[in-house]
Amino acid sequence: MKFELGRHEGDAEDYTLCLNRAAAKDAPWTDAQDAILSDRGFAEARETITRWQGYATTPLYMLHGQAAELGIDALYYKDEAPRFGLGSFKALGGAYAVARLLRREISEGLGREISMEEVIAGIHPKAARGVTICCATDGNHGRSVAWGAERFGARCVIYIHATVSEGRKAAIEAYGAEVRRITGNYDDSVREAQETAAREGWFIVSDTSYPGYMEVPKDVMQGYELMAAEAFDALPEPPTHIFLQTGVGGMAASVAALAKRRWGRDRPVVVLADPDLAACWVETYRAGAPRVVAGDLDTMMAGLACGEISALAWEILETHADAAMAVPDGSAIRDMRALAYPAGDDPALIAGESAVAGLSALRAARADPDAAIALSLARDARVLIFGTEGDTDPELYARIMAEEAA
Repeated sequence: MKFELGRHEGDAEDYTLCLNRAAAKDAPWTDAQDAILSDRGFAEARETITRWQGYATTPLYMLHGQAAELGIDALYYKDEAPRFGLGSFKALGGAYAVARLLRREISEGLGREISMEEVIAGIHPKAARGVTICCATDGNHGRSVAWGAERFGARCVIYIHATVSEGRKAAIEAYGAEVRRITGNYDDSVREAQETAAREGWFIVSDTSYPGYMEVPKDVMQGYELMAAEAFDALPEPPTHIFLQTGVGGMAASVAALAKRRWGRDRPVVVLADPDLAACWVETYRAGAPRVVAGDLDTMMAGLACGEISALAWEILETHADAAMAVPDGSAIRDMRALAYPAGDDPALIAGESAVAGLSALRAARADPDAAIALSLARDARVLIFGTEGDTDPELYARIMAEEAA
């Protein structure tokens, strides 16, 4: 395995690059992977989500100015800030999994199979209210789950950890959820939610997976594929590279999976991007097996502050992602500002602190000739990145922008 440490050209920000020795573009898409994410499952998710009130395809922008600055042929930015008014791609996953879970539970309670249309229309309010949905969150996933529970009529309890902002807590509560704060980190909140749900008979809708809890996260990830499909369908030609921020890896696995199923051995180079204070994918690729990053994981990129990877994501990304990079909080701040105050004719874009790790990793890789060579990131590269959230913490976003103005 090749492991490299470099610096951004012209500044003092360290980044880490670790190539994945198990990755190969010609690695097959296996039956085990198809049991996690499949064309059939995606078709069902797409049919369901596109019928929800308020659904619209989010924009895909071509950032000519940023591409010229980076010295690449094209840079495409999928902007998830407008998604269902929730401000992030998470609306596609958590709420879809809630709908699927309610369909199963209501059908079992009634002794007959109900349709997804019945769930969406709220035909069985008493049965839906008898189901309590629970999860842990850094913010956006919990908002999606709470929104889905409110929309489809279930009760909802959300666990947050010590560093989740009051603004994100209030945003979840706005959808009628009970929010409980714990003193530990994200991974501690996952365990607390699981233990409470088991004791109370509640249903976990998590965006991570672990032994004994695999089925619901498949639905979450299948919903995320809609974001990838919208982007792929809008591109004038396939990208050569996709840079993806990680967290537990569910979103990255969804995008990589659809890319593999669509383009096969011609899939793009897939690069994962961790915060350097929660670099669980860098450590996993370094070891060649899942690894846990301990500590408080106190990165500004709160939605990516995860120390343990998703078991399902590993099943996909073990062979279908090519590298992982770790970038510092300072690079995220710089790139939030670069998108908000663009040079040239690029549109001004609102990107939250967890939305830009992919862009930061791309910038670091292009600035280091050795990294660019390792990732085949040449001047003819066509790169796709996903702006996975808008200003989902408006107070923090405004503070960052105000510091720039000052």
